[in-house]
Amino acid sequence: MIEKELQEIFNELYGEHEVDAVRQRYATLIEKMSKDAGFPESELCNTSEDIRIFSAPGRTELAGNHTDHNRGKVLAASIQLDNAAVVQKRDDNTVFFRSTGFPDVKVKLTDSTGAPDLQPKREEEGTTEALIRGIAAEMNRRGCNVGGFSANADSTVLPGSGLSSSAAVEALLCRIFDSLYGEGKLKFLEIAQIGQFAENVYFGKPCGLMDQIACASGGAVSIDFADAAQPAVKRINFDLAGAGYILCVVNTGGSHADLTADYASIPSEMKAVAAFFGKSVLGELEKETVLSRAADLRKALGDRALLRSLHFFDENARVDAMTTALSEMENAPTTAAKHHALNSYLDLVNESGDSSWKLLQNVYSTHQPKTQGISAALALTKDFFRKQKLRGACRVHGGGFAGTIQVYLPQDAMNAYRANIETVFGAGSATTLRIRPIGAVELVF
Repeated sequence: MIEKELQEIFNELYGEHEVDAVRQRYATLIEKMSKDAGFPESELCNTSEDIRIFSAPGRTELAGNHTDHNRGKVLAASIQLDNAAVVQKRDDNTVFFRSTGFPDVKVKLTDSTGAPDLQPKREEEGTTEALIRGIAAEMNRRGCNVGGFSANADSTVLPGSGLSSSAAVEALLCRIFDSLYGEGKLKFLEIAQIGQFAENVYFGKPCGLMDQIACASGGAVSIDFADAAQPAVKRINFDLAGAGYILCVVNTGGSHADLTADYASIPSEMKAVAAFFGKSVLGELEKETVLSRAADLRKALGDRALLRSLHFFDENARVDAMTTALSEMENAPTTAAKHHALNSYLDLVNESGDSSWKLLQNVYSTHQPKTQGISAALALTKDFFRKQKLRGACRVHGGGFAGTIQVYLPQDAMNAYRANIETVFGAGSATTLRIRPIGAVELVF
């Protein structure tokens, strides 16, 4: 019975073709959580506590590029790439977190007197330590119990790829704390908010909430951030395979290390436009109001701020239109109607990509004009579509400036596209994505 349940769980999370590899991955994590395999003996729990297994997915942004931070709308989805961990509870209020390919992390949640030690620490900014302490602090503030554990983790969410490796870690850590000490009662929105708090206040990155919601919730979702405290989240059926299409991302490389100012400029300039009208975010305005003062805005804030605000309004409208197209795909009475809805959706994806390139301007950094991997990948992908006479779509994925593009194309064209694009960006740069129906979870079988 356990074997059957294991097969079903892995099928659902990763797809039937990945079950054997995933089974070995978890077995290896468990095997390596021993002193004989190099796990620090001091961090092993010599108790009767069982090893428990957790997983939190990465996410893909389907629409709504840089809209969440101004109370806009997005489409996003959990994916099969995840951060997995085998965990053992410990009783000394210490978190030891080992993740393949990264330095070990150890965080003491109490001070020498046994009192909680959960305040932000400047020396931890930008580190996993900050996320652990920040998540514990916010859970504690919300009345949730927290405590120690040792974890051996592994991530298949490519770092710097726009698939939200940081949000996946946050969702994983939050679910571990909640399952070990809070009976697993936290809802996905609470997990998302706790992760965002830790990233904003402790890690020091001013992110929105889209990544965390998508990683915590599972499946494809539309999110309306008009109410920032309680965003409206709705499940959306997303069945590309049923229409003969596949979704992938292409990692163009490039470092995000020096791009903080570029990322911060987008919400800053959008909010500056809102402030021009006495509002805090663009979500409180209408596009026509902004257009009516376009000349004044150009003088006061410059052209880029105006263009970025126009992207916001157009992208919001596209999220609604894309949600409608997906609904029409699901309910189409004929194959022809399904493909008509799919083509409408793909057209909107391309519009989103063009808007990000021309209006939002987040495909490359103006501080590094010779480095334009995303621009090159988009141009080469469009050229591939033209030469192969394919109906496809592509757009910048995630924060932009460096990292990945997102591509939709017919399933039978994937091998040719992979061979084409990987000659430029390297073997393994193209990764197919599968929408995962389950978010951050403890695997029980």
